[in-house]
Parts: sequence; structure tokens; C-alpha cells
Amino acid sequence: MQPLESRIGYKFRNSFLLAEALTHPSLAYESKQPHFDNQRLEFLGDAVLQLILTEELYRMFPDFPEGRLTKLRSRIVSRRALARFAMLIHLGDYVLLGKGEETTGGRRRLSTLADAFEALLGAVYLDAGMAPARELTLRLLQSEIGGLAASPEERNPKGELQECLQALCPQAPTYRVISESGPDHRRVFQTEVAWQGIVLATGKGKSKKEAEARSASEALRARLWEKMEWQKS
Repeated sequence: MQPLESRIGYKFRNSFLLAEALTHPSLAYESKQPHFDNQRLEFLGDAVLQLILTEELYRMFPDFPEGRLTKLRSRIVSRRALARFAMLIHLGDYVLLGKGEETTGGRRRLSTLADAFEALLGAVYLDAGMAPARELTLRLLQSEIGGLAASPEERNPKGELQECLQALCPQAPTYRVISESGPDHRRVFQTEVAWQGIVLATGKGKSKKEAEARSASEALRARLWEKMEWQKS
């Protein structure tokens, strides 16, 4: 059994499908085999993943309308989330890349990882059908799906903070990036949120949006505006 098969707990009957799922278009182009890459399997795997998650969420939340179910599903199938799932099984170590893509950091690129993850699911589906694809998907995404069950409500800390502050004063809070660190494929942003000239909190994240949301969450926890002098006058 190949190392990747050991990691995911699935043995391919047709190893050709696994090779196809791991072949990035850049290698197919360089090897002059333009029709042998993982793009078709990625297309199929996306549909397989959507169906499996749709069915699972439909079962988990029988009282939720279509709109809420769609939002929950989008939290799992975003490119960043799929890339994170790929990283958990070290999928990037097995992707076959062209030399140019390799030298420019393609092995850790979010799109490369997300596409390869969906292609892998598509390959399992073609190799053995829906039942094994479903079992593998739900097992690999177990913690994320469990997180939805524990907290199905999608919080909007920036919106909550703005609503809270503008109930006191029309001025909206402002956000500013105060630092960036880490390599390109693993950047960490730190932002601060300020209001009425006072820094309310800071937060870190893998994107500016995530960092701003965390700074807003911290501001809601600290509630420094309740201690500001202007409110007492």
C-alpha cells in the first residue's frame, strides 16, 4: 500500500486513478500529456463532495431551511477549508508537479491542495462507488462537521461590534493591519480595531478578514468602551 493510501485508510483497486488524481496540470503540460491531469477528477470530486455534505447536513439539521443549510455547507467546501483538509493528510507531499510549479511553491498553494483533495474524492468514487467515498469524506471531515453540529450559527463578530458601538455613537469602528509575518503560503496577519480614537483589541489570522473577525471578537469580550471617559460625561 502506498504511503498516501495508508494515511487515508483506503486502498485503490485501480492505481491509475490515484496517479491521475495526484497529477497537477503543470506536469501534464511539461510531459506533453495534456489530457492526463487531475482537473476532470476535481470536477467530479466537487460534485461528490457537495452531494455527501448536502445529504449529511440535511440529516443533521432537519429544521433548517435551504438558505441556512447552504451557508453551513459553504463553511466546509471553501478553498481554504479544502486546502486545510489536504494538509491534514499531507496531500501536498504526493502531488506531482511540473518543475516551474514546484520552484514557485505550488506544492503548498491553496488551489493546488484544494483541487487535489477534490480529485482524490472523485478518484475514490470512480474506484469503488459512493459508499466508500462517503465513508472517507465523513471520516476526513469529521472534526469540521462536528464543529458545525456544536455551533451551527454563523457568527458575525464585526457586525455585532458595529451594532453595539453605533448604538452609543454613529461612528463606526475601524480596522488596520499592524503586522504581517510568515512565508507567502502561510501568512499571519495581525489587525487592530479602534473606535473613538481608542484601540479596542487586536487579533491574528491567516487572512485579513480572519484577523479582523478575531479582533472584533476580542473587543466584544473586553468591552473597553464601557470604561471610556466620554460615556460618563
